[in-house]
Amino acid sequence: MIAQVSRFALVGVTALMVHWLVVRLLVPLGLAPLVANVFGFLVAFNVSYFGHRKLTFKAEQLKHSRTLPKFATVALGSFAINESLYALLLLFTPLRYDIALFIVLGVVAVLTYLFSRFWAFAA
Repeated sequence: MIAQVSRFALVGVTALMVHWLVVRLLVPLGLAPLVANVFGFLVAFNVSYFGHRKLTFKAEQLKHSRTLPKFATVALGSFAINESLYALLLLFTPLRYDIALFIVLGVVAVLTYLFSRFWAFAA
């Protein structure tokens, strides 16, 4: 269990950083933070799915047709929470957009782990 949580953290932090960096690249180019967040999610989704499938949950024996729709459901639900919390922080706090996003990504990671472990990649 500890090894799996460690692998989840490694993949999750990698996906988090990819997501965060995409947003940090797009906002200075003129995209609104909430719009840039969508693009960050789309890029990080691939890092997260393939990383969790191969490293975290070692679920390569399970078919993509089974795990991908489930993980996509988890990821989309997590992103809905992400975008909502992010919008609230941007609207009601003085936090910079990048700091607010970093906080939100960390909070949502816990939910993603639980749903991924017990549903999306469950054998």
